[in-house]
Amino acid sequence: MNGDQRIVVGVDGSEFSTTALRLAGRMSTALNIPLEVITCLGTSDFFLASHLPEDRTPTLDELEETAERLVDQALERAFGESRPEGLTRSVKFGAPAKVLVEESQHAEMLVVGRRGKGGFLHQVMGSVSAAVAAHSHCPVVVVGPESDDPRGRTSA
Repeated sequence: MNGDQRIVVGVDGSEFSTTALRLAGRMSTALNIPLEVITCLGTSDFFLASHLPEDRTPTLDELEETAERLVDQALERAFGESRPEGLTRSVKFGAPAKVLVEESQHAEMLVVGRRGKGGFLHQVMGSVSAAVAAHSHCPVVVVGPESDDPRGRTSA
């Protein structure tokens, strides 16, 4: 297996990214290829900083620990104790769209939620999902909100 045989999923802690994570996990299992969960720390990551005490500026280590905690929470929501085999996770530094487009160069597929934590609430698609859909080097699946399908399927 070469490094290109993996599914990359971008996770930011939002419900959309948890739904994307569930779908990516099912695809990873069905295709029998590894799943890499990536969260990104941009230079102005207000969402992560909002999870830390207000009385001081967080260090990069604290932001990274917070990002890892948010990914752990998303993994728990998405899979509970039954995580897909071959799952890895990483925290990357840089603008999420740029990082994910770079990671797509060595992936079979990139999966992202339609919207993340930031941005404008009435947008149909967030800026990161729009950028990766436009510039990715592999197929991209943009996942919408969880459906009401009793079989647990998501709408994409």
